[in-house]
Amino acid sequence: MQRKMECKKYYEAYDDRYRQVHEKSLQWFSNNYSKIVEDTISKYSIKKDMKILEIGCGEGRDALYFLNNGYNILATDISQTAIDYCKCKCPQKQDSFKVLNCLTDRVNESFDFIYAISVLHMLVLDNDRSAFYRFIYDQLNVSGIALFCTIGNGEEESSSDISTAFELQQRFHEATGEELYIAGTSCRKVSFDSLKKEISDNNLELIEIGLTSIMPDFPTVMFAIVKRKSGI
Repeated sequence: MQRKMECKKYYEAYDDRYRQVHEKSLQWFSNNYSKIVEDTISKYSIKKDMKILEIGCGEGRDALYFLNNGYNILATDISQTAIDYCKCKCPQKQDSFKVLNCLTDRVNESFDFIYAISVLHMLVLDNDRSAFYRFIYDQLNVSGIALFCTIGNGEEESSSDISTAFELQQRFHEATGEELYIAGTSCRKVSFDSLKKEISDNNLELIEIGLTSIMPDFPTVMFAIVKRKSGI
């Protein structure tokens, strides 16, 4: 297990989880798209020809829905397993999926809208969370907005032990009830106050914040909509 951690960062453990689940001919998450993304697109007048970037597309739940509805989306994930899975599900849109580590990589263009559903909570270390925010700042155009959702209720704070991210843990598959032993991955929950401070400290301006649900995958999640601070 130590050798695995030396080769991969703790936040890459979801690549193992996807591979382990897919080897069972299962899909980890549902195909239900995130209504909060659709609501944000509508409220902030994101047009279909605008440039949209998804961070952490996973198995394609949101990207496939919006691509099939004519939106101009580049869907990214750090997991090669996840990206390959999305390309197989949507072979006619393969160029819309790309392996990307948002903590270390950059895309050679800016975007009108960036969204990341249940990505931030995977990042436990402060430096990694700051790198996530820097990516959003760097990749947004001057009038762009970003939406991100993170597991939590806005009050409790907790962090998992990143040294156990790759260890096999018992989980039950949501759709089938099948018992699985898969990578435990990582999780950090923060309060609304902590989230607001992180946003401000990383040169982003908060537009909206609150709680929502993305059923059945994430019954309670915090969301924030941000833009670049002006004059930075």
